[in-house]
Amino acid sequence: MKELRIEKNDSEQRLDRFLKKYLQDASTGFIYKMIRKKNIKVNDKKATPEMLVVEGDIVQLFLSDETIEKFKGKRQIRKSKLKPSIIYEDENIILINKAAGILSHGTGEEYEENIVDSMVMYLIEKGEYVPRIEKTFTPSICNRLDRNTSGIIIGAKNYDALKAMNSAIKQGKVDKFYKTIVKGDIKSDFQDTAYITKDEDRNKVTVWDEEDDGTKEITTRFKVLGNKDGYTLLEVDLITGRTHQIRSHLRALGYYVIGDRKYGDRGVNDRFKNEYGLENQFLHGYRLYFHGLEAPLDYLNGKEFIAPANKMMENIEKNLF
Repeated sequence: MKELRIEKNDSEQRLDRFLKKYLQDASTGFIYKMIRKKNIKVNDKKATPEMLVVEGDIVQLFLSDETIEKFKGKRQIRKSKLKPSIIYEDENIILINKAAGILSHGTGEEYEENIVDSMVMYLIEKGEYVPRIEKTFTPSICNRLDRNTSGIIIGAKNYDALKAMNSAIKQGKVDKFYKTIVKGDIKSDFQDTAYITKDEDRNKVTVWDEEDDGTKEITTRFKVLGNKDGYTLLEVDLITGRTHQIRSHLRALGYYVIGDRKYGDRGVNDRFKNEYGLENQFLHGYRLYFHGLEAPLDYLNGKEFIAPANKMMENIEKNLF
């Protein structure tokens, strides 16, 4: 028999979900069967899959050590050599300025350095995250950026912060702003709604004017920051957040993000590659604004955070505008 004390980072979640994370290689059917047969109890009492476990509860597994080890699996901690570029940090969250070319998280295929692993290793080295103490929780990111898009990634250090931030993002209480440069002369700010479909095999999306079966609505707000010689510097506010939304939406409107190899214009891309060495889309998630967040993150309300772009992007913006 093994006893598991519920700590803060495992508190206030359903028993079956806690067990599925702890016994990650066990089937849901096995977990439900063990609960039903009273081989899994909480505080010496019969349990149900949907009951909430809270800090201080004792989950008792009346299972053999061999069975527990078989289903528990091994938590893999990658020894990342990537040092996160931190723009803000407190006891709950960490804001990281992701460089273009870096993955937000691992793909499960051949290993590549990524923001999640670098953040976890950073917190381990600081002593803020101790894997052998935590039963199921691992620090995680709350938003993602495409590999070749740079900008702010929000990381959560604990379970309460992760829940609160994910909820805030879902409810539109985290405003995410991007900078981009497009080929085209945009004179005034505007907002546009369209519809999008994704080709999973090609990892490419198509934007449509009208809704149809299988489409998803997208809304994007554009603010003109600069305009010169046929190019426009834009601040983009994502009202919805879909795959490749900014790049594909602008293309559908007749404006090509410079450097964009998937949705852009080859002639424009060649110019900026030759003149500046720009290999990928000029798209940087440079600003966050928090509002309406609930505890324990309510202290962030009204705060804005800005992440600088890399030197090449700054040079392009300076020279063009």
